[in-house]
Amino acid sequence: MTLHKNGDMVAGCLPAEQLAANFADVAPPLSAQAAVVEAHRCYYCYDAPCVSACPTSIDIPGFIRKIGNDNLMGAARDILSANPLGGMCARVCPTEILCEGACVLNHQDRMPVAIGALQRHATDHQMAHEVVSGKPLFARAADTGRHVAVVGAGPAGLACAHTLALSGHRVTIFDAHDKLGGLNEYGIAAYKTADDFAQREVQWLLSIGGIELHTQHQLGRDVALTQLREQFDAVFLGIGLGGINALQADGETFAGVLNAVDFIAQLRQSNDLSTLPVGHHVVVIGGGNTAIDAAVQSIKLGARQVTMVYRRGVAQMSATWAERDFARKQGVVLREWARPQRIIGMPHAGSGDAHASAVQFETTRLDAEGRLEGTGETFCIKADVVLKAIGQTLVSDGLDAQLLTLDGARIAVDADGATSLPGVWAGGDCTNHQALDLTVQAVQDGKLAAQAIIRQLARTVAKAV
Repeated sequence: MTLHKNGDMVAGCLPAEQLAANFADVAPPLSAQAAVVEAHRCYYCYDAPCVSACPTSIDIPGFIRKIGNDNLMGAARDILSANPLGGMCARVCPTEILCEGACVLNHQDRMPVAIGALQRHATDHQMAHEVVSGKPLFARAADTGRHVAVVGAGPAGLACAHTLALSGHRVTIFDAHDKLGGLNEYGIAAYKTADDFAQREVQWLLSIGGIELHTQHQLGRDVALTQLREQFDAVFLGIGLGGINALQADGETFAGVLNAVDFIAQLRQSNDLSTLPVGHHVVVIGGGNTAIDAAVQSIKLGARQVTMVYRRGVAQMSATWAERDFARKQGVVLREWARPQRIIGMPHAGSGDAHASAVQFETTRLDAEGRLEGTGETFCIKADVVLKAIGQTLVSDGLDAQLLTLDGARIAVDADGATSLPGVWAGGDCTNHQALDLTVQAVQDGKLAAQAIIRQLARTVAKAV
């Protein structure tokens, strides 16, 4: 095993075999027999609360009953007709606060039905079946002659594109990256989506036909919204949140201080995890899923100590209780009620550049009016790597000002995803929807916008080409 140093960050801390085991599928798929047994635990409720808890309203009792009857194609149809990214959502959805959290078995002091695992069982089977048989689950309608631009190939954009293409409209996707998938490809922990599943799901989505791709095309740099509105019958914006909130703490520019999303993206795109440098002592600042993913993956790469620090209490963390428990079991230390004051740096030997060596925090509390305040008490945590995971922001390059909310933080949309610009819809994290920023919610946003576009195009005349 060879160690490669990058300042105080070291690659090759663990042998390749250990890294492969650490980043293996965190939730291995059910066997056929286990899936049938689990399906028979379901009560197949009428007006099932699990369906209401699912943002895409999948007929959960229906698809589970079909699994129990060994009708996996029918189960996959129920899932994927409601959620075309049902395979990824089965892997990354916080089911503990959605469908499984609403399962009636929870009220009987029993484990909820493993809905996510059953959904994965059906969708994985269907995708594998299509590879072998060449027979798609869905058939695209006859070409309508209408053409829609989709900007952003994350969950919202992909769901929108698939729904539009299925109805017979032609779609051109523009995305700033080399690969499609958005956060599914670049922003989710590798152990949640092993075996290149994000790209396999993209290929399944594109197999419907009628979808053209333009990668490395960024809105405002390579393509203009005014141009798209002129050339296409409709435009959908699913550009996500590409900016990063700053810590606003001294030392933020020191070497070793990284954005957690960049760290995760680098890991996801690596072909050899043994070449990725990781700190011995890692501090992750934030309390959401990105913070959890960054902290756990640092442990899995070989960091000796990983501490995740959040300015409020665990009850206010956006990461779910299941994610927090998983992080603790992996060895991550969670510290609450503390905010960073400054990052302490030390010069490299033979270099004038400073590298992070510790983070000074101030403890926090709520004042009488419930506002966060510092107590004046401070403490330090040793850190040669600091990962910032305190939220992302909208990059408004290429967007008309009238599209944005008053504070400019998001794109303003109605219930169908329509913006203030005629012919322009938007969905996913970049919008001011009132739901949680989840993959499954982005899928629903894209699907609803596509349905609204379909209705609108049915009432209008096609643009001249």
